[in-house]
Amino acid sequence: MSGTHGAGGRPPEEFRGRRNRVSNDDAAAQKAQNAEAPRIPNLLGRIRSLFAPHGKKLTVTVILVLLAAALSVLPPLLIQRAFDEGLFPPSGGPNLQRLSVLVALMIAAYVTTALLGVWQTWLTATVGNSVMGALRVRLFTHLQAMELSFFTRTKTGVIQSRLQNDVGGVASVLTNTVSSVLGNAVTVIAAFVAMLLLNWQLAIVAVVLMPILVFAQRRVGQVRARIAAKTQESLSDMTAITQETLSVSGILLSKSFTRQKTEIARYSHENDNQVRLQVSQQMSGQWFFAMVSIFLSSIPAIVYLVAGVLLTNGAVDITAGTVVAFTTVQARLLFPLLGLMRVALDLQTSSALFARIFQYLDLIPAISDPPGAIPVPAVTGRVEFDAVTFAYPDAAVDARPTLDAVSFAIEPGEFAAFVGPSGAGKTTVSYLIPRFYEATGGRVLFSDVDVRHLAQESLVSHIGIVSQETYLFHATIAENLRYAKPDATDAELETAARAANIHTTIASFPAGYDTVVGERGYRLSGGEKQRVAIARVLLKDPAVLILDEATSALDSISERVVQAALDTASRGRTTIAIAHRLSTIVTADVIFVIDAGRVVERGTHQELLAAGGTYASLYAEQAPERRLDA
Repeated sequence: MSGTHGAGGRPPEEFRGRRNRVSNDDAAAQKAQNAEAPRIPNLLGRIRSLFAPHGKKLTVTVILVLLAAALSVLPPLLIQRAFDEGLFPPSGGPNLQRLSVLVALMIAAYVTTALLGVWQTWLTATVGNSVMGALRVRLFTHLQAMELSFFTRTKTGVIQSRLQNDVGGVASVLTNTVSSVLGNAVTVIAAFVAMLLLNWQLAIVAVVLMPILVFAQRRVGQVRARIAAKTQESLSDMTAITQETLSVSGILLSKSFTRQKTEIARYSHENDNQVRLQVSQQMSGQWFFAMVSIFLSSIPAIVYLVAGVLLTNGAVDITAGTVVAFTTVQARLLFPLLGLMRVALDLQTSSALFARIFQYLDLIPAISDPPGAIPVPAVTGRVEFDAVTFAYPDAAVDARPTLDAVSFAIEPGEFAAFVGPSGAGKTTVSYLIPRFYEATGGRVLFSDVDVRHLAQESLVSHIGIVSQETYLFHATIAENLRYAKPDATDAELETAARAANIHTTIASFPAGYDTVVGERGYRLSGGEKQRVAIARVLLKDPAVLILDEATSALDSISERVVQAALDTASRGRTTIAIAHRLSTIVTADVIFVIDAGRVVERGTHQELLAAGGTYASLYAEQAPERRLDA
C-alpha cells in the first residue's frame, strides 16, 4: 500500500485517521487556543512587561531614536536654504560661502544620524534578544513544573513548537518594535511639522487620504493574525511528525513495517499545507502596501501640479527651494510611514503567537508545593497508603477509579512487591509515592508525613526509580551517570557501576566511561542500559527504591544479570517492585496483589501460594515460562 502514494500525495486515510485519533484532544485544544488567542487578558500590557528589566537601555534607545529622527528632517530644511540662499539667492550669483556652510551641516547631520543608528541597532538587538531568550527560558522553566499528566496528553513535538517556532516567530517584533515604532513615529511627526512650516496647503494635500490607509491596514492585520495562528498550528503538526518519525524508535518502526513512503507522504502533505500558509501570510497585505506605495510615490507629482496651480492663480508665493524641500520631506515620510504600518501589522500578526506562549505560561500546574511545604523531616523510608483512591484526569466520568480505597504500609528496609493483572493499578502506585500524580482521595505518607505537605524536590530526592523503559541521553556513560550526582568523582562512578554489575562491560569498551551511548542508549543492549540506569540510581543513594517492571523486557540471561544488580541496589533501603515475572519477587518480604484497583491479597510468596487465590493462579500461569527460562 505504501508504494502507491508518492512523496507529494495526500497521506492514506488510515494515517490521517490515526493522527486524528491519537491527537484528537490535543488538536482540539490547539485549535481552541488559536481561536481564543486575541482574548488573552491585557496582552499588550504583558508584552510590555517583558521589557521591564531593560529600562536603562530602553531609555538610552529612546533618546537615540528621538535624536536620529529629529536629525533626519534637518537636511530637507537645509536644502531649502541651499536653494534659496546659496544657489539662487534673490540678488547676484551663487553664494558659495553660504552654500559651503549649509552643505557641511547636511553632511554632519547624515554622519551623526548614521552613528546614532549603529548604536541604536546594537541596543535594540541586545534588548530584543535578551527578552526573547528570557521568554524561552521562562516557558521552559514553567513546563518543567507541569504535572506528568500534561506531558502524557500533549505531543512532545507540540511542546517543542511552542519553545522554538512560537518564541522564534516573535523575535523580530521583540528586537525591532521599540526602535521602529519610536523612530518612525517621531520621523513622521517631525516630517509633518516640517511640511506645515514649509507650506500648509501642500501639507493638507499630502495627508488627506491617511485615515483611509490606517483603516485598511487594521483590516489587513486581522487577516494576517488569523493566518499566523493557522501557520503556527501547522508548524506544531510538522514538528510533532518529525519528532515521532525521525526518532530512533520511529525510524525502527517505519523500517520494520516498510512504511517510509507513507511517512514521507504524511510529512509532505503537512509541508504542502505549511507552504500554502506561508505564501498566504507573505501575500496578505501586499496589495495594500502596493497601493500605499503608489499613493505616497505619486504625491510629489501632485505637489508639483498643486504648486503650479497656486502660482498661476497668485494664491501663494512659493519658491523653488520650498517645492524641492517639501518633496524631499515627503519622500522621507514614505518609508517611516510604511514602516509604522508594517510594525502595526507585525504586532497584530504576533499577537496570535504571543497568545499561544502566554496560554502555556498561564497553565497552572496541577501538582505544586503548598504554602509552608517542608522538606522530609526524618527520612525513614516508610511508605504508607491510607484509603487511597485515584482516577486519571482524562478518565471517563463514569469509569471506575484506577485505585479504589487502597491501604497498605511498607516498613523501612522492607522489600515489597506489587503484582496483578495488566491494568490493575500497579504502576499507578509507583506514580503516587513521589507525587507525580495527586491522589484523589485518602493519604499517601512518606516517612510518616503526608506527601502533600512535603516539598516535592525534597520528597523526590529520597526516591530512586528504575523503570522498564530506561532513558539515557545521547551522551557518554559518565555524563549519564552524573545526571544523578553532577559532582560525582570517577571513583564514585566506578563504585556504582561495580554495584550495578556493569563496570567490567564499560571497561571493555575502547572509550570506557567516555563511550557515547547514542540516542536513548541504542548503542547498548537492553541489559546494559538497565544496569547503567541502576548505577545511576545507586549514585543518588535514595532511601526508597522503586522498580517498575525493570526486567520484564529482558531475555532470561540479561534478566539474571540485571536482577543480581537490583538485589545489590535494594540492600539497606526500602524497595518497591512492580513485577510481571513473579520469579523475580519470590524473596520479597511482602507481596501485595492488586486487581481492579484494590489490594485483594497480601503476604509472603509461600503464604500466598498456600492461600490458593489470585497470586497462586498467576504463579501457575507462569510455570511454563519459568521452565523455559531454566
